[in-house]
Amino acid sequence: NRVQLTYISHRNERFFGFGEQFSCLDLKGRRVPILVQEQGVGRGDQPITAAANILSYRSGGSWHTTYAPSPYYMTSDMRCLFLENYEYSVFDLRRHDRVQIQVHSGTMEGRVLHGQTPAELLMRYTESIGRMRELPDWIHQGAVIGMQGGTNAVNKIHAELKKHDVPIAAFWLQDWVGQRKTSIGWQLWWNWEADTDHYQGWGELVQELKSQGIRTMTYCNPLLASKRRNMLQEALAEGFLVRKPGGGVYMIKNTSFDAAVIDLTNPKARSWLKEILRDMISTGVSGWMADFGEALPFDSVIHSGNENPALLHNRFPELWAQLNREVVEEWEQEHKLQNGDIDKLVFFVRAGFMRSPKWSTLFWEGDQMVSWQRNDGIKSAVVGLLSSGISGYSLNHSDIGGYTTVNVPFLKYVRSEELLMRWMELNAFSVIFRTHEGNDPGANSQFYTNARTFQHFARCARIFKAWNFYRKELVKVPASRGMPVVRHLFLHYPQDEFVQRITYEQFLVGSELLVVPVLNRGKRKVRAYFPAGDVWVHVWTNRNYGSAEQSSSAWIDAPFGLPAVFVKAGSTVGSTFMSNLASLDGVPAS
Repeated sequence: NRVQLTYISHRNERFFGFGEQFSCLDLKGRRVPILVQEQGVGRGDQPITAAANILSYRSGGSWHTTYAPSPYYMTSDMRCLFLENYEYSVFDLRRHDRVQIQVHSGTMEGRVLHGQTPAELLMRYTESIGRMRELPDWIHQGAVIGMQGGTNAVNKIHAELKKHDVPIAAFWLQDWVGQRKTSIGWQLWWNWEADTDHYQGWGELVQELKSQGIRTMTYCNPLLASKRRNMLQEALAEGFLVRKPGGGVYMIKNTSFDAAVIDLTNPKARSWLKEILRDMISTGVSGWMADFGEALPFDSVIHSGNENPALLHNRFPELWAQLNREVVEEWEQEHKLQNGDIDKLVFFVRAGFMRSPKWSTLFWEGDQMVSWQRNDGIKSAVVGLLSSGISGYSLNHSDIGGYTTVNVPFLKYVRSEELLMRWMELNAFSVIFRTHEGNDPGANSQFYTNARTFQHFARCARIFKAWNFYRKELVKVPASRGMPVVRHLFLHYPQDEFVQRITYEQFLVGSELLVVPVLNRGKRKVRAYFPAGDVWVHVWTNRNYGSAEQSSSAWIDAPFGLPAVFVKAGSTVGSTFMSNLASLDGVPAS
């Protein structure tokens, strides 16, 4: 029940990919397990990981735990391989002279791809697994405001956003289903209907926002817990839930409550859940977070009795994304605009496997800590973006400010104002600019906390909008070539050995923007590296850096509101972006 493949490597061969990896870009020297799972709280950063493990067995995770792995890599030698197995596999790269792959199956299936450049290899890979579709124009118009609290709270914040002239694409209201207090803070009722006590006049709120050019986004996942319309009992009565070997329903523990997993191998259960999602869309929403998908137990009893649940575990996130995509495409075809155009919907997932990009319209990186730490803080958000981009997850983003907050007497991880502001600057150069209050909103600094954070948020939202003309072109590329919007420099400068060693320090947006974010507390300068071959213009000073003949580096001032961003010299994208930045004159840097 095991197959192993061993072949030659060498000490200087670097290995990139493996899906969304949060701690390392180059996995040489590591043993990489390919298993869909919760990433954990801390992922090796201390003391939080040890504390999480004490409170709940292995809940802290480690450097390799991820929501969205892929059995795939490309190397600095332009070698590329992926497995087509869904069974658990391990890529052992610990010995410098060899690669060893083990699959927990009697057969190993995969492909070896040929290409002369990383971009060509990525094109070949995404040709095989499937590519992401273009995002709609509406989501590029400004910030996606993630907040909670009900109708009055939304109207209050909306009024403040208008005062600060913040460009808004959408309100993401994850608590549309209502809130519950749990051991980790505020969570949601997993019962997928509007809580009209919490959001009075829900339909009217959605339509009023839309009349002002602002969309509404919501939340759902493939699990159920009981509430007013007891969807859990409905699904139980119909036999739509994953069961234990002994016959009872498999209840999955989530903090302070249990939930049941909908059996996505059951055609009737799929149809039932699709109708629930259609009911949600019918209220006027334009998108949603399609959360979870990692929790199918290995010993589940499922409707598709001929499929091994241990194999299905890694495939389950793909089934979840596929179900959402079917709902989206069916709805779009049935509700075309009068001129025949399609008003596109967007859902975003965190769990994934190799072929998830074929189905999902957008990814997000899940639950980072509200910290500066490497394995599960702001730095890991950059690593996750770059590794997933190399792995075909072309459209991805993180929560501004992170999510996981710990606020107990002996251990505190709460979002500081400085961290929030630097994360705003970082995400101003990702595909989506979306806020999240975190699991303990009252403990965290928010964009609306004070005048300074609001002003900084307005500025970063305008920076984000200033390059939307370029972003609209970049989001077309995944469908044709599989290239991500946010890119590791390796995709464009593969022979540069310094570039091969970059983890989170800097990245490209397309080929025309170079971003060097501040990712450490108290820092006001960053060190930028400029590969040979291009001259780069600093957008705030108009000063040139780099040259065609040789690589170089320089320390760059990066005070709040003036992130270290460069455009390629002579680029029409760069000149347009810098012209658009003139709109920031009325929103000074902090």
